[in-house]
Amino acid sequence: MAIVRVAEDVEAGVVGAGGGGAGGKVTEPLLRRCGKEEEAEPNIRDEAEASECGSQGRLQADDGGSLRMVLVSTAVAVCGSFEFGTCVGYSAPTQSGIIHEVGLSISEFAIFGSILTIGAMIGAVTSGRLADFLGRKMTMRISATICMFGWLSIHLAKSAIMLYFGRILLGFSTGVLSYVVPVFIAEIAPKNLRGGLATSNQLLICSGSSATYIIGALVAWRNLVLVGLVPCVLLLGGLFFIPESPRWLANVGREKEFHASLQKLRGEDTDISEEAIEIKEYIESLRSFPKARLEDLLLSKNIIAVIVGVGLMVFQQLGGINGVGFYASYIFSSAGFSGKLGTILIGIIQIPITLFGAILMDRSGRRVLLMVSASGTFLGCFLTGISFFLKAQGLFPEWVPTLALSGILVYIGAYSIGMGPVPWVVMSEIFSINMKAIGGSLVTLVSWLGSFAISYSFSFLMDWSSAGTFFMFSAASLVTILFVAKLVPETKGRTLEQIQDSLNSRR
Repeated sequence: MAIVRVAEDVEAGVVGAGGGGAGGKVTEPLLRRCGKEEEAEPNIRDEAEASECGSQGRLQADDGGSLRMVLVSTAVAVCGSFEFGTCVGYSAPTQSGIIHEVGLSISEFAIFGSILTIGAMIGAVTSGRLADFLGRKMTMRISATICMFGWLSIHLAKSAIMLYFGRILLGFSTGVLSYVVPVFIAEIAPKNLRGGLATSNQLLICSGSSATYIIGALVAWRNLVLVGLVPCVLLLGGLFFIPESPRWLANVGREKEFHASLQKLRGEDTDISEEAIEIKEYIESLRSFPKARLEDLLLSKNIIAVIVGVGLMVFQQLGGINGVGFYASYIFSSAGFSGKLGTILIGIIQIPITLFGAILMDRSGRRVLLMVSASGTFLGCFLTGISFFLKAQGLFPEWVPTLALSGILVYIGAYSIGMGPVPWVVMSEIFSINMKAIGGSLVTLVSWLGSFAISYSFSFLMDWSSAGTFFMFSAASLVTILFVAKLVPETKGRTLEQIQDSLNSRR
């Protein structure tokens, strides 16, 4: 749910950004946008428009061979997205089982739930360097292997230490996958399929968490590990049958492999000469941009973008999503409702609402979705707070479970349609091209830090006051509406220059 990323890291949502390592090196996906404006990949959307596109017919996406290989490659890659979802969703249905069998205290389980985000922070800030040095496929292969060790550690755990070790390995893997999967998809896809294929990333993240919620309500926590192992195995096996990103191959100078990969993706009978030239020209143009430094984010021309990007992520987390997502079963049980049934219902509603949000993204606009979504999360948290208030006062006990269920489902639905995916999309649109990777890395780091803070403190807040916890989350949602209305620009259908002008006018 920390994505919930995320790392959207697609037009429909969330996911993480890759960052440079020491020395402030930053990475960009090696894409160019042609024709009408479109989002290649929200976390690192390429805004370079320095040269005109070539022939609009150069990508034959309707060619059976090319479409088949692109779809197969995407299907393999999004096994990593599904894996991301299973890692994030694992703690919600397993809390009572782990606590009773391993003998954890509430505070120890809070560490288990939240330590995922520590590993994810490490993975997110190193993912760009790994993907550039090792390649997209090798990075996914290493991530899947680490993830398997993480799941096995949890499956065999007899103590809190083993659980923590496995969970932090899962976190590192998800942090890397949140970057490299959407980048790989964006770099292999024809321009006319890129947006649609990009949405598969967020859809599979939601599918992974939903599957974990539903299956976790039916099987023991150790057996639930198998749900996480399956996409790891599929990803590792599938990577042997798909090509490497041709743009990465071109960037590292492997010319022969670059042409072979591009030809395999576009079909054996497709003329790739023009696209190959444009890819290489564009890679050269990227190298002409000045290297971004962290302190450049504080310049007056960038500061509003930083405030908007960081602010959206802060309010996304202050709305309580990781508390609700990591401890859904506990919330339902505390309100007198079945924890198993509640998590199943969350799993059922997530996928269709995420799809609906993807459809609305470019129709209603970003600001409208954000304000409607924040209004919904306010209502959901307020209803849940009322239910716990009534329980504490001993009033209308028959209404408490129904109010809590209604509040949480309203909250999850509202979050999935806007506050989950849209902040990642806006973040990808507000930074200038040379600041996009370093700005994205900062915003992603803030998101994971907020995720850790909320997921770790949630159980303590619930012990302090269950009603007060959700009233605080609802208050944060109200402030989010004001923040969006005052500072967040509408980016739908605007060029980079128009977005920058809109941001600068708010200084």
